[in-house]
Amino acid sequence: MDSIAIIGGSPLNGSIPISGAKNSALKLMAASILTDQPLRLTNMPRLADTKFLGKLLRALGVEVTENGHGGEQETLFHAAEITSTFAPYDLVRQMRASFNVLGPLLARTGHAKVSLPGGCTIGARPVDLHLDALSRLGAAIELEEGYVSATAPKGLRGAEIEFPFVSVGATEHAMLAAVLAEGTTVLRRAAMEPEIGDLARCLTAMGAKIDGIDTDVLTISGVSSLNGTDWSVIPDRIEMGSFAVAAAMAGGEVRLTKTRADLMTALTEKMVEAGVDISPTGDGVVVRRDPGQRLKAVNVTTEVYPGFATDLQAQFMTLMTTAEGESVIRENIFENRFMHAPELARLGADIHVGAGEAVVKGVPALHGAPVMATDLRASVSLVIAGLVAEGETTVGRVYHLDRGFERLEEKLGACGARIRRITGEADEH
Repeated sequence: MDSIAIIGGSPLNGSIPISGAKNSALKLMAASILTDQPLRLTNMPRLADTKFLGKLLRALGVEVTENGHGGEQETLFHAAEITSTFAPYDLVRQMRASFNVLGPLLARTGHAKVSLPGGCTIGARPVDLHLDALSRLGAAIELEEGYVSATAPKGLRGAEIEFPFVSVGATEHAMLAAVLAEGTTVLRRAAMEPEIGDLARCLTAMGAKIDGIDTDVLTISGVSSLNGTDWSVIPDRIEMGSFAVAAAMAGGEVRLTKTRADLMTALTEKMVEAGVDISPTGDGVVVRRDPGQRLKAVNVTTEVYPGFATDLQAQFMTLMTTAEGESVIRENIFENRFMHAPELARLGADIHVGAGEAVVKGVPALHGAPVMATDLRASVSLVIAGLVAEGETTVGRVYHLDRGFERLEEKLGACGARIRRITGEADEH
């Protein structure tokens, strides 16, 4: 397996263009099933996850054509005919978002059989809310041998759905199914992430009728069919935040472009509190820190949007490893998302993990060592740590990283990081 090697100590200076959001692109790809007309997505990230889903869509009969390169990518999806409504385990297990083809298949064809999902091992993420929403929309659902079989021969029907707690995946999945349901669907306690707004606006451009976008109550008036459209994927706020933390960790001045400052407000507030200089620009932000300046410890609690994103928790914990003082990182979204803490400790970090929180005591310096990525966001946190660790850090199992970060070594290397990919290395410590 590939690994990434970083020699720490170089400040970062330059510009980094932000790619399209993985978490939006995947659901927009699933939306292509809902229409027999072409859906053209621009600002498309080229990632392992989008590759996996593209393979699944092709197996269902969707024509997938990729064009462009180097950050100017687009992909054309054309589901003129759905030739299969079966999503097998081998294609779904690699990436959790593949499960979201269930709703669109059901809405368009009236039946589907989809494997239960896989994905990162960061805690229990049951699909009960997804299945309950589809059931309320009139689907008959059976679970057998690891598969979900769903039927709605007379079509889906609008319904009132109040989620017991905020779920991004369930909100997106219910919306994807409800746009073609007969009547009106109301989703209460809906998630409000920017990626959900991006999906809702794209569906609206395709002819869907959705009110309440960017609020926690979505009202969807079903339509009989959708048309195709051209849509630009929203910038990836998690990639943006990760590079912002990298710039703050290494020191220097980095301009993040092709993005929007408002996408990472919760992170920005905490970084400024810690002593980082962040300035909005017309197409992003500039992140500055004097390499000789030590940051201050800051407490963080992950919350649903617009709170501090769980997908930035590992990165921020890394930033706090060399801050002055003691910080407490509380994780409220996933119960098993501190697996990066022992790996950071291998680099010399002082972290003690308890029930739902980690106490980080800042140390003067980190030291290079072999470490191993445990999930997607943890993998980039280890790369960030390697930027300042004395000596060389090697990060194994970077297939996790390739699921969500595009041209990472190229983007950091262009700003002065001494970073390289080692192909085919074993992933052992």
